[in-house]
Parts: sequence; C-alpha cells; structure tokens
Amino acid sequence: MAFREYKIGARMFGLAFGTSMFITLYMPAVDIASVSVTSIGLDRQLSFGRVGGFSYEDPFLLGWSKPITVEITTDPKTGAGIEPTRAFVYEAETAFPNGIRHPRILGKGPSALSLDKGRMSEASEDIGAVFIVRESNQDGVMVPYIENATATRGWMPEATLAKASDSQRLHVGKGKIMFVREGCWWCHTLLPEETQDWQYFGAPPMLGDFNGESPTAFGSDRKAPDLTHVGSRNSSREWMTMHFFNPRLVQPHSIMPRYDYLWGEEDAKGNTIDFDGWRTAYTAYASGESIYPPEVPVPAADSEARALIDFVLNLK
Repeated sequence: MAFREYKIGARMFGLAFGTSMFITLYMPAVDIASVSVTSIGLDRQLSFGRVGGFSYEDPFLLGWSKPITVEITTDPKTGAGIEPTRAFVYEAETAFPNGIRHPRILGKGPSALSLDKGRMSEASEDIGAVFIVRESNQDGVMVPYIENATATRGWMPEATLAKASDSQRLHVGKGKIMFVREGCWWCHTLLPEETQDWQYFGAPPMLGDFNGESPTAFGSDRKAPDLTHVGSRNSSREWMTMHFFNPRLVQPHSIMPRYDYLWGEEDAKGNTIDFDGWRTAYTAYASGESIYPPEVPVPAADSEARALIDFVLNLK
C-alpha cells in the first residue's frame, strides 16, 4: 500500500503528458504531411536550402552550403534568349532541401510531377544542380512541381551563374541564416495573424507555403512590423541598405539596433570602411551640425549584410 497514490499519480501524469504530446506534435505533423506544397512553398525551400538555421553543414551560422537564386534571361546551355526565369543554383556539395531529399513531404501531386516530369530524383549533390519551379494543369487545377533543369535542359550550376550578373543574384538562403542568427525574429514576425494585420501587412500565408522549410521563423513576439510581404511594400534596396546600417537614418525614433558590422571590413568597391569616421559624421548630422547625413557604403557581394538585404527583399 506504501506510495500507491504516488504510483497512480505518476502514471496518470505520464498518460496525460504523453497524450498532450501526441496531440501537439504527432497529429499536426500528420495534417501537414497531407497538405500539398504551393508554388510559394517550393520557392521558399529552394531558395533557403536544407536548413535555414543551425545545421551540421553550417554549425557557426555563417551561411555555408546555401544555394544562390538567380534571375536569368539567357539559356545557360544554348545562349539563346528566354523569358525571365527564376532559377535556384546548387553548386557542388551544397545540401539539397528537404523536399528533394524526401519528396513525400511535397504532397501527392507535386511529388509525382517533380519525380516524373521534373526528373528531380536525378539531381546529385556531388555535382550540383539547377532547379526551377513549374506548374502543370492536372484536372483543371494548376499543380506546382520542381524541375531539375540540369537533367531536363542541361543547365549546369557554373554556366547558370555565369549568365546572371551580380544584380541578378540573390543570396536568400544565406540571408535567412543572418535573419535567424541576428535575432530579427525576436521583434519581427513572419505571420500576419488578425484581420487588422491582413489589411496592413497583407494576406497570411497558406499551410502549403511551408512544406520543406526548416525552421519557419514565425517569431513569438512583435515589437516591430510583420515582414511577410515587406519586399512588396518596400522594394528599395537603397532604403534597406540605410535601414540596416543605421535605422535612425530612415526612422529617427527606431529602437532597432545597428547592423553595420555585417558589412565586414570592405565595401562593394573594395575600399576599407571607416566606421569610426562614419559614426562621427552621423553624430554631427543627428545633432544638427551637418545638413546632410554621411553616405552609407554599399555592401560587398559576399558580405553578410548583402545576404540579409537579399532575404528581406525576397519576402513578397
């Protein structure tokens, strides 16, 4: 009889805890697995790469092993002109996203089309691949799928990158790493929740927009605007550059910290950035001693600042 009540209580607690975890974790996973990915979801995972946060490919969150999103108007193989095409370039040894590694998470229709029509399974991480998002009419419904353009069109990663100028390259996957690492999601959400949000920030995303994305970075608190459609609300790269270098340049009462350290040591022209001199000039401007603020250096193509700005402008 000793401790009988404790044994019953412990068992009841275990049963209640196990049931709650089943309801909280397993049941939503089954529900999500039954949802087909949208074209937005395919774009997200192909531009972000395998994991948009800590991973064994990038343990220090520096943006390693990430694809490059390009906008091309020339066929990488033939050199002929083509309609503007958004392609996702995975150089050799770059980790493929979860939807390519585990096609079943894409949903029945997109998975079948990606494997059969898109030849997705023929892609190899050893040599890299180029992917594009396509749609096919299935019984009157447009179903998105992944096309392995390396297999279907002969587009190789190096040749595809060569057809895209610097302004046509977006380091979105690396930029999401910066977004997560720098704690942007502590203040900004990526999920408009209430109708008032929808009127101001835009329509909320669909469940299928997140198939294969890890993590989602929805955010848990909002001290600043939602960023789900920020690239549509403000597509100015110049404004974003000033905002990240010093938010007070564009919003005098902003509580957002400076991210000028993401610029590194040199700007886009290879000149050494004089941070002390810039801050001295800005202090003179903020105090009214100078009429004009100092110019913000353009971030280098391989800088963390450039990647973060690419990611934010890609949120449409």
